[in-house]
Amino acid sequence: MSDDWFYGSGGRSEPRDNRLWAVIVIFMVLNVGVLSYVTFFRGGGDLDAVNAELGSLRFQLSSAQLDIQGLRDQLKARASNDTDSLILTQLYNRTKNSVVLISVRTATGGGTGSGFVYDEEGRIITNNHVVEGATSISVTFLNGRIADATLVGTDPYSDMAVIDVNVPGEDLIPVTLGDSSELLVGEYVVAIGNPFGLANTMTLGIVSALGRQSSAPGNYVIVDVIQTDAAINPGNSGGPLLSLRGEVIGMNTWILSDTGQFSGVGFAIPSDTVKREVTGLIETGSYQHPWIGITGRQMSPAVAEAMSLSPNTMGTLVVSVTAGGPAEEAGLRGGDRQVTIEGSALMVGGDIIIGADGRYISNFYDLINYVERNKRPGEVVTLTVIRVGEADPLDVDLTLGVRPGP
Repeated sequence: MSDDWFYGSGGRSEPRDNRLWAVIVIFMVLNVGVLSYVTFFRGGGDLDAVNAELGSLRFQLSSAQLDIQGLRDQLKARASNDTDSLILTQLYNRTKNSVVLISVRTATGGGTGSGFVYDEEGRIITNNHVVEGATSISVTFLNGRIADATLVGTDPYSDMAVIDVNVPGEDLIPVTLGDSSELLVGEYVVAIGNPFGLANTMTLGIVSALGRQSSAPGNYVIVDVIQTDAAINPGNSGGPLLSLRGEVIGMNTWILSDTGQFSGVGFAIPSDTVKREVTGLIETGSYQHPWIGITGRQMSPAVAEAMSLSPNTMGTLVVSVTAGGPAEEAGLRGGDRQVTIEGSALMVGGDIIIGADGRYISNFYDLINYVERNKRPGEVVTLTVIRVGEADPLDVDLTLGVRPGP
């Protein structure tokens, strides 16, 4: 998406003609359909494969309309944003008093990290891994004030935590949480934190990629992760990643490195995740993630071949369903026979999820991402599935549960 924005003389990004996007999206979807049918009829196939292909294509076409409208809305929002970027010195001076150094003691030692002031009540947001296992927590402000902190809430699944301090009001300068869904690859971002204990260090970089995922406890994933090349090192964890408008659009969390130090690949939890979870962490001490209750795998040509389907069949294969979980209660079916694909055993024959609430789902990440962004436990999601032996895709209403603890 970085090619679709450029920086004008006013210092803010400006959109190109979004009509071109609509044409491109429709063209790509139609070409996928044409190529799929050409491939299928050349290779031959049975009725199940034809129906699977038809169902998948119908959802791709209907979902394209939603994607086009969403893109138009995003471009319109960005075009109407007339807030000029701050120069870096202004940004730093506006934010520096909101960033804190967090020091912890544990049964085996201690460590440091970063955090940022969330509100005037003394709540500070940081990473769960910064305070996990702490027997004591202290917070140091830029003015030198040191205060003991108490743990308010944690979510290991999103690596988020909230702590609380009791300090004079003039020390509590909350940040502004921005909208991470509006980020574009190539935008400049700034990280402020305490690498190696060096208080309030600022580094500059860009958004290198969006929509990354990372592992979480229990074989789950953290979704919508922001990748950046702004220098992030040990001690930066929990500190803010900021746009040039001075808004927090992410929480710096980890790096990818062979040495344990910065190598140009850093990651941040998006601000939309922070905003979604922080109220629950403050009010209840935890956050309840929606839960489907399946083990899933992205469809591939090899998996499709093992199920006698078109090699172009997309979606999430339901490998297994958790006993007593939401998927089993809703009637989703897991695999019923084992095959070996690329040297690994896999249960195939289960339902293939191709849609959620009318939106096309091409892989397992899309499914988890949609549910995390849009649903809460107890709400219903309508899954559209391809079921072996059925002529047409089926709609299955599933009431989401609460993800079990790690």
